[in-house]
Amino acid sequence: MATLYRPDTIRETASAHRLQIATLISDLSRLVNVLTANVEHEEERAGVHNPTDPAYPALARTLCTRRENIRATIATLEAVVRGSPKAA
Repeated sequence: MATLYRPDTIRETASAHRLQIATLISDLSRLVNVLTANVEHEEERAGVHNPTDPAYPALARTLCTRRENIRATIATLEAVVRGSPKAA
């Protein structure tokens, strides 16, 4: 059974670990930049830049999805550190 945490507990933990969370956000942001470069490289290699094009590379599509998931994680971490009740 999964452990359920109260939102105030999550915020308390976040405030106690602000430096580690800031470092994680920084690392994830750099990873987003690397993924963006990889997507651009794959688009250039395939000569297709429009994700709606059926010829759009599957690797670029997968990298875009991964990049968006990481961006969502960054947003959640930032909201938890700020103490936003919506993030918890």
